[in-house]
Amino acid sequence: MKIALAHDWLNQMGGAEKVLECLVTMYPTAPIFTTIYAPDLMPAAYRQWDIRPTWLNNAPAIQRHHQPYLPLYPLAVQSMDFSGYDLILSNKSGFIHGLRHTANQRHICYCLAPTRYVWQYEGYATREGFGRWLSLLMQPLIRQLQRWDFKAAQQVDYFIAISKEVQARIQRYYNRESVIIYPPVDTSLFQPTPAPTADYYLVVSRLIPYKRIDLAVQACTRLNQRLIVVGDGRDRAALEALAGPTVEFKGRLPLAEVIELMAHCRAFLFPGFEDFGIAPVEAQAAGRPVIAFAQGGALDTVIPGLTGLFFYTQTVDALMAAMQQLATMPFDPIIARRNAERFAVARFEAEIRAFIEQVQNQPHPRPSHM
Repeated sequence: MKIALAHDWLNQMGGAEKVLECLVTMYPTAPIFTTIYAPDLMPAAYRQWDIRPTWLNNAPAIQRHHQPYLPLYPLAVQSMDFSGYDLILSNKSGFIHGLRHTANQRHICYCLAPTRYVWQYEGYATREGFGRWLSLLMQPLIRQLQRWDFKAAQQVDYFIAISKEVQARIQRYYNRESVIIYPPVDTSLFQPTPAPTADYYLVVSRLIPYKRIDLAVQACTRLNQRLIVVGDGRDRAALEALAGPTVEFKGRLPLAEVIELMAHCRAFLFPGFEDFGIAPVEAQAAGRPVIAFAQGGALDTVIPGLTGLFFYTQTVDALMAAMQQLATMPFDPIIARRNAERFAVARFEAEIRAFIEQVQNQPHPRPSHM
């Protein structure tokens, strides 16, 4: 069976790229089809892969400023040639699920999320600071992209969702069923310690609007609690302006330092609404509790009262209350570690292989394609 991998774009690192790395490890001879690829912005190991970008990769400045080319991505995706492959495994957060394939090929879409800025445009535009007139001008394009996106989703043979939240959105926006296979988390990197040896809270995140790191910064400032923020992004200056003297911004750190900080924090703060969220699982693998906003993937990964706590309104006061409540509760690092192991890499690999074997032995579900 000849397998091809498909990925939306390769010009930035995030959770999608962690999934892709695992898929490449599983299928090292499979080429990676993508719309754009910026080798200098990606890890050096990627240069050893068979990466095949589209014609869109030649557009001026696209590798660092890809958003203005939004209307062209569907065309680029549909220009990909998957001739000769039996199975196409797409790793989707954008438009890659719209790839063309024949009735003799199987297309399994590992869906990280239905395209956020297509189906949740109003929230996206608000977070990005779009003005009223720009938002109005974008509406016809968004409606057109929604029609294309829905039609593209009908041609996918099988959907895999990364969480219950994403499974619900696949049903809501695409009217398609899916199974859940949680993303891979390298839990082997982390080991629990009996108790924290330092008195600080921890955030590890890109510093961008929807992550809501502002809630953690303000909560720790008001409670006069130490907070370490690992990561960088366009919100950093604004967050530093919000922060009091107890908040420390570390920027990007080597993995070894992040592992050390995870192992000894009082708790990991996760105030955003995420489709899944790898960092909270890593914190639990290190034996630390997580305080998370009670939406999205956190509902799948955190067990309230055992491996952390939820706060139910996305406000500073609600987060502060959860932090104060956690300080009064007993906590067992071993329970957190066991919970995290449900998301280990070996489990992901086994479930993906089993799913592929299952569908290969079934009649083709969709005899006609785009």
